[in-house]
Amino acid sequence: MVSVDKLTIRFGSVTLFSDISFVVNSRDRIALVGKNGAGKSTMLKVFAGIQPPTTGSVSIPKDITIGYLPQHMIHNDGVTVREEAEKAFSHIFELQNEIENLSAQLATREDYDSPEYARLIEQLTHANERLDMMGANDFQGEVEKTLLGLGFLRSDFDRQTSEFSGGWRMRVELAKILLKRPDVLLLDEPTNHLDIESIQWLEEFLKNCGSAVILVSHDRAFIDNVTTRTIEISLGKIYDYKVSYSKYVELRKERREQQLRAYENQQKQIQDTEDFIERFRYKATKSNQVQSRIKQLEKMNIIEVDEEDNSALHLKFPPAPHSGSITVEAQNLTKRYGDNVVLDSIDLTIKRGEKVAFVGKNGEGKTTLVKCIMDQVEYEGMLKLGHLVKIGYFAQNQASLLDEDKTVFDTIDSVAVGDIRTKIRDILGAFMFGGEASDKKVKVLSGGERTRLAMIRLLLEPVNFLVLDEPTNHLDMRSKDVLKEAIKAFNGTVVVVSHDREFLDGLVDKVYEFGNHKVKEHLGGIYDFLQSKKLSSLQELERKSPVSKTENTQKTSSDNKLSYEAKKEFERKLRKAERAVEEAENAVNQIEKRIAEIEESLGNPENASNTALFDEYGKKKHELEQKMYEWEILSEELETIKSQMS
Repeated sequence: MVSVDKLTIRFGSVTLFSDISFVVNSRDRIALVGKNGAGKSTMLKVFAGIQPPTTGSVSIPKDITIGYLPQHMIHNDGVTVREEAEKAFSHIFELQNEIENLSAQLATREDYDSPEYARLIEQLTHANERLDMMGANDFQGEVEKTLLGLGFLRSDFDRQTSEFSGGWRMRVELAKILLKRPDVLLLDEPTNHLDIESIQWLEEFLKNCGSAVILVSHDRAFIDNVTTRTIEISLGKIYDYKVSYSKYVELRKERREQQLRAYENQQKQIQDTEDFIERFRYKATKSNQVQSRIKQLEKMNIIEVDEEDNSALHLKFPPAPHSGSITVEAQNLTKRYGDNVVLDSIDLTIKRGEKVAFVGKNGEGKTTLVKCIMDQVEYEGMLKLGHLVKIGYFAQNQASLLDEDKTVFDTIDSVAVGDIRTKIRDILGAFMFGGEASDKKVKVLSGGERTRLAMIRLLLEPVNFLVLDEPTNHLDMRSKDVLKEAIKAFNGTVVVVSHDREFLDGLVDKVYEFGNHKVKEHLGGIYDFLQSKKLSSLQELERKSPVSKTENTQKTSSDNKLSYEAKKEFERKLRKAERAVEEAENAVNQIEKRIAEIEESLGNPENASNTALFDEYGKKKHELEQKMYEWEILSEELETIKSQMS
């Protein structure tokens, strides 16, 4: 269906791909794998026609349609979620307009026997037949089903897309691409902004859709469940395996071992032959044998071993200082924003050395509870940390908060204190920022590199309680494995907020499920939790008794009345929350503007000793941090209000 022929891509002196070829067949489900920077996203851009090859070609038949979801995109404003998703069916709207125009023309004509009238009738009949074939009467149901599957509520459908965070707007784009049902789906990290339930829905969709799928994902469980073919990109080459990712890992290891054995045997044969030639080169009685061996060497096909990429993240958390037996204890903890309750009467106890996961749909309060633990927000009830507990915190947006104009070295040097400053180069090297990489500007780093850089902050001082909010976003498979092993080896307490089942598997021994303002404790690992959750859902389904038609009519009438009476109050709260978010955003913009002015002034040598300016700079940075926290809280409050209409 799509063929790649002798593709080479160079950026300056760097060759990303060199003379690679492969074919994508219809209904192929391919995982593109490789370390960060190997060229996975670039390969998708080549297929999408965004990145032209240096040499070689990608041949796509004219009738083949491509759907591409990049990691980052520019979003459209001024439309609702439903309207944006319905753009997937623009061809239906165009055909409907054509039918309306044809009908309008026919309505104004009276030359019923003319060839022109007959031609218009034929065009209208053909257009209506095409419209029926396109499923014009079904597309709205498809839109709703897809949006619900990706985690949206029915009350979200008529909200403006501009009201949603970047992650939720990415879901709208994903819905739009899936609804188009293209022949080839190109998905770059589609699970980064999805919760576990939405990931499971997407898995089922991709497994059953008729499209070819090429995806990049660091979620091993996701690609294992979806793909049946794995293409590894490594050091400019590709290795094509017609198997799932887990099987590929095994076959890759076996293949390399076989290559090594064959290579070693051949090298021994070459050495023996060269020794024979050298020993008898000048003996006339052996000249025929020597010449024969020389020809043998010349004709030998030299076995090559796949070049192994041995670069890896070496991560080890410092030993955890001793603390009390209880790390975190909460009793009757309630967090509300005005009249809206996010967490209601939460009781939980996390003991020293436990490793637990916070899971649940986006917006259910996972990050809010983390902020309560970090004492970043006020709450009701009791929450206390244990004796001598010291927290190391990795926030979900940590990587995006880095100063893009600083170098990798300066980023760490600016926060390191004491003797640790003498070891910065060693630490950076352990995180694959050795040599010239430490002098790179943050702005040129990939998402995975920024995440690694942000993670280094956790190594600057010993802690005994790690709180990690989505730490694996943008990390490649190998880096995630190393991080997972480092957390497993850490002898302190760990809370991980994550949707990555494979990462959590074998890492945590307790799962806290967030939903309906409550937190439910599940003992065991992540797959124990998922299994019990499915059983729970079935039991709830069985307990529901059939509803009679009369009861259903009464319930609908009651719901409509309640909806009517609650509508004005909801709209009042919504407007108030939207104004608060907007005011916070404006305040952030003003502070950032002043910080930029101060930084420009500090760049002037005349202000090198201006202590007042330095003091103001420090205050503004702190003020910005606080205002950002406030904006996050208000945004979460706004999302909570909107979710109440589901």
